[in-house]
Amino acid sequence: MADEHQFIEDGLRRSQINEFFADELGRAGYGGMDVAKTPMGTQIVLKAEKPGMVIGKGGKNIRKITSELEDRFGMDDPQIDVQEVDEPDLNAQIVADRLANALERGWYFRKAGHTTIDRIMDAGALGAEIVLSGKVTGARSRVEKFNRGYIKHNGEPAQEVVDHGQGVAVMKLGTIGVTVKIIPPGAKLPDDFDIREDAEVPEVEQATVGADADEGVESLLEEEPEEVPDVGADDDVEVPDEDPADVIDEEVVEEVVEESQDAAAEATDVAAEEPVDEDVDADELDDLDEEIESEAADLVAEMEAADEDEEDE
Repeated sequence: MADEHQFIEDGLRRSQINEFFADELGRAGYGGMDVAKTPMGTQIVLKAEKPGMVIGKGGKNIRKITSELEDRFGMDDPQIDVQEVDEPDLNAQIVADRLANALERGWYFRKAGHTTIDRIMDAGALGAEIVLSGKVTGARSRVEKFNRGYIKHNGEPAQEVVDHGQGVAVMKLGTIGVTVKIIPPGAKLPDDFDIREDAEVPEVEQATVGADADEGVESLLEEEPEEVPDVGADDDVEVPDEDPADVIDEEVVEEVVEESQDAAAEATDVAAEEPVDEDVDADELDDLDEEIESEAADLVAEMEAADEDEEDE
């Protein structure tokens, strides 16, 4: 058998065993089971509100359940261990069966839902959700939800932390499905964090500069700079010991100054010269000046004549 088919077969078998226990141990307050395979056989841990009813008088009931598991489901040497539920109001399966029985006895669904979820939260649960689906009041089916606290619906916490339970209430109008989800007290969720006021924070050591940690910036600035490292033995470098003022040649400085002054004078003479167009004749320039003077005289005469006409009028 392939792995995929084996997973489906194991899941179906587990669901059938769970339904069998729910039918046989309903009056004892069945609260779920854990199945684990061991070298000696199959270990089954039953959780019940009343372990005495599960075991029966002289172990009669537990032997009956063991033989039924071997005959119906073909289990090899099943070993059943019964554990008592400490807080029934925090077991989702027990709460779902109780709510289903209350609906069958005629409780109004809204009152039964609020009462049940209040008992769950009073028991210390971090969050709870109850879902009733079916013909709760009329001929049409609908879904009613009751929420309190904090509940997870997706991811690994929804599978590992949240306790699930399902029950069925058989009514005159039809069946009502009951689903209960509970987050028990003390559950560790991925988004939980703690705030500690008395936590001791270790001191952070400051980064030190230099060999001594007590040296400050001012003391480092006051110190003389480090000497230039020595040059290699193969490199012959002469370092002058004389004063720079004595080493500079005065004649070389004067020559440099004179050259810079001559260059500045030549640049000034070139800028002062204006370009002259040799193609323009001097006689043409004189004729142009005479024409401009005659036009100016004519304009002045016209302006004087206009003034005289205005005075006569």
